[in-house]
Amino acid sequence: MKNLDYHIESHLLQLISSEQAFHYNIVPRKKETNHLILFTPLSTSNTIISELEIILGYTISLEKIDKDEFVKYLNSNYRKRDQTQNQMFTYTSDFLERVLIDAKDIGSSDIHFEPYEETCRIRFRLDGKLREQYKIPITEYPVIINKIKIRANIDISEKRLPQDGRITLTTKNDEFDIRVSTLPTLYGEKIVLRILSKDASKFDLRDLGFTKEELLTYTESIKKPNGIILISGPTGSGKTTTLYATLKVLNDKQTNILTIEDPIEYTLEGVNQVQLKESIGLDFSSALRTFLRQDPDVIMVGEIRDVKTANMAIRAALTGHLVLSTIHTNSAWGTISRLIDMGVPSFLIASTLNISIAQRLVRKLCPNCKEIHAISPSSLPSGFEIPKELTTHYSAQGCSECYHTGYKGRKAIYEIIPVTGDLTSLVKSNELQIDSFLEEKKIKTLKDNAINLIKEGITSIEEVYSLLSE
Repeated sequence: MKNLDYHIESHLLQLISSEQAFHYNIVPRKKETNHLILFTPLSTSNTIISELEIILGYTISLEKIDKDEFVKYLNSNYRKRDQTQNQMFTYTSDFLERVLIDAKDIGSSDIHFEPYEETCRIRFRLDGKLREQYKIPITEYPVIINKIKIRANIDISEKRLPQDGRITLTTKNDEFDIRVSTLPTLYGEKIVLRILSKDASKFDLRDLGFTKEELLTYTESIKKPNGIILISGPTGSGKTTTLYATLKVLNDKQTNILTIEDPIEYTLEGVNQVQLKESIGLDFSSALRTFLRQDPDVIMVGEIRDVKTANMAIRAALTGHLVLSTIHTNSAWGTISRLIDMGVPSFLIASTLNISIAQRLVRKLCPNCKEIHAISPSSLPSGFEIPKELTTHYSAQGCSECYHTGYKGRKAIYEIIPVTGDLTSLVKSNELQIDSFLEEKKIKTLKDNAINLIKEGITSIEEVYSLLSE
């Protein structure tokens, strides 16, 4: 597990940027009024001290520590940015831009601005986990909020209702979109920014996490000229990425692809993308109705939220179109149960659903520092039956390669149920208990795939604990 002894408080971290920490070989240790004490593995130099005092605006003291200890402090708390982007910002005028570009450069997916009674904290989501990155006085917060709202074309005078907007940020080397969501809370508006890459052309089905058998089953289902493909999972489980990678495969000059999304997260050349606008009556079901008059071959619906959208998707599939969509359920079979609960006739589900998929994103263990241990029942959920072949597992430790998190990168795991003849009969008869059927057909569940990742040393028990307990 990660060694928390090397954690530096966020109010100290924000005093020194990532570039300064790596360039000068310094990390903050302590702040006393206008005096800043820094750790460094280098010999003390009056020139460096003078330079740092001018840059940082504090009286500086350098405290020498062991090089290995320093590397642990540095890599546990700072991530090295892309060196091709040489942009420095001041706290007062360009603090927002600094936060946005820092988050993008280190691979953060979301930025949370959260106000409290005396301070506001800013957290980044890295590899699915939130980490506190900055703290600012609550008196500075309204300025930051208004800057975000103005850039996102949001009403700055409205503080009582949630609002949504979008920012496009351009740097010398990149252009990316930021989805903005505001929420009124006790001490002010909480804002969450979702960082979106504008280009979906880099997505590839082969790189997402499918096993060879799963990829073959999935690609066979998307080759069908009509039917419905449903992907389920919680928010942030990679459903949209899987859909765009699928559209990339289907996208050619002979195919008319239409999408209705909320919001449009990525752009894909050759695909006609429509932004949902419920305020003027453009919702999923009404857009689908219009799509059917646009001579489509493939339709992607961002999410099936209600029975109207579900029925329109089925109608589109029955009239010879391939429909891709997402739905919020916990398993691939749970998707079918959910549609039945929504009031969709089971015989229509059986005749239109090509494949049901559930997916999750799991963090991969850092190959440089993971440690092997014997399996202990105490590390597993109560009642979990340990497979005979599962005798060892790996745990996260932390090193400079993984910024002392113990994990490096993520991959998706899938549960794929193709709707074939045998399963069609079960769906039509409303038979919802199909564990024996899945076992007979050797269909791997999310739990099965999680166990395989533990066996292969790709992830830890802790990371997939919730799947093992299901």
